[in-house]
Amino acid sequence: MASPAAPADRPATTPAIDLGSPYFVGIGGAGMSGLAKILAVRGAKVAGSDAKDSTALLALRQLGCQVHVGHAAENLGDATCVVVSSAIRADNRELTAAQERGIPVVHRSDALASLMVGRRAVAVAGTHGKTTTTSMLAVSLTSLGLDPSFAIGADLNEAGSNAHHGDGEIFVAEADESDRSFLKYSPEVAVVLNVELDHHANYASLDEVLDAFEAFAHRIVPGGTLVVSADDPGAGALRERLAASAPELTVVTVGESTDADLQIVKVEPQGLASKVTVHAANGAEHVFDLAVPGRVNASNAVMALAVGRALGIDPAAMGGALGKYQGVRRRFQIKGEAGGVRVVDSYAHHPTEIAADLETARGAVGAGRVIAVFQPHLFSRTQQLGTEMGRALAAADIALVMDIYAAREDPQPGVTSHIIAHSALDNGGLVRMEHSWSEVPAVVAAMARPMDLVLTMGAGDVTLLGPEILEAINRR
Repeated sequence: MASPAAPADRPATTPAIDLGSPYFVGIGGAGMSGLAKILAVRGAKVAGSDAKDSTALLALRQLGCQVHVGHAAENLGDATCVVVSSAIRADNRELTAAQERGIPVVHRSDALASLMVGRRAVAVAGTHGKTTTTSMLAVSLTSLGLDPSFAIGADLNEAGSNAHHGDGEIFVAEADESDRSFLKYSPEVAVVLNVELDHHANYASLDEVLDAFEAFAHRIVPGGTLVVSADDPGAGALRERLAASAPELTVVTVGESTDADLQIVKVEPQGLASKVTVHAANGAEHVFDLAVPGRVNASNAVMALAVGRALGIDPAAMGGALGKYQGVRRRFQIKGEAGGVRVVDSYAHHPTEIAADLETARGAVGAGRVIAVFQPHLFSRTQQLGTEMGRALAAADIALVMDIYAAREDPQPGVTSHIIAHSALDNGGLVRMEHSWSEVPAVVAAMARPMDLVLTMGAGDVTLLGPEILEAINRR
């Protein structure tokens, strides 16, 4: 398929950065490794470091990148710039060495914005669902022969990678609001899936989050399009703001609401797949199959369908291409089956994500039970949202709650996963606390029965438990 035409008045908006010999601090991270891959394929001399070795570092070495395990000032070599993310601490020895030597320090978002220059940029934002929707776009546009570039926060099941340098005109990127870095992009098409309060270290209120998303929408190039949820309350508040501050902006709404431009009228479960029926405001009906289950996946897919329409792609072709999407690692990813028990892994760490994945699991499990293994992520998030997390977890037949995965944060007095467990109990849930990571597989194996579905949930190392649980079930 030939690439559809871009708006005639689309300007070049972001100046390119000299990334000839970039050095990435934390090069193995989901976002950083993707940019490094694209730059390496484009011919840059890429180097970087990470705290420990990983399959991501192996993939980068295979592309010719020079990768160090461990951070040291001498690693910088002849770097022309040093690329960092918001996760890099100010006292990192490579960052401080770059500052002392006068080497330009570039935020990951600036590097990504530079890579988008000259392309038809699609930026996917929202508190939840960014990775899935960006991945659906990457897979479907690739299936249509458009060879897009893409940068995603997780690996696609199909490509086994989180990034690709394509020869086509389209560049699809996951746009992160957590540190306001999505304000660096100037897309032709922007997507806002939902707007909720999260990332409490950077946002004090929902109004602050809305301010950021409004500014993001204002960065859409003239003649471009905003695709936004018709169902999410936060997205509705954003639309109200934009009606006053950007009345000229083309806005396309997606959702189950009867006034949506693309209304989702039916999602028919088909095991771990589904069939989606959509009614467009112009009277057209679009029906397509998805290889993944649940209403949330269906909503994300229709968002991608709307992006395709905004880019000038035939909806029937886009719908068919969306059926090629097989999922993303850590987004309701099937890890295996043992003793009649299926084990699925999920990145869900926010109450809305927990509730959505448990709803999907309930639809897929049939007569069995849903056993949720939840590892909270960050003390700050648990302090602010722990009660809501517990309320969401109560929907599981059994919820096993682990200790908080601290990540980049220090412990906070009185903030523990007991906040979540007590809330789940208060809301009628059946809950067990488990403080030992290594004991979880045996505990789950003792609970699980044939036809049950075990869902490991969280943004930390809970993702490693799936194979351990399957092995423990096989041993019993």
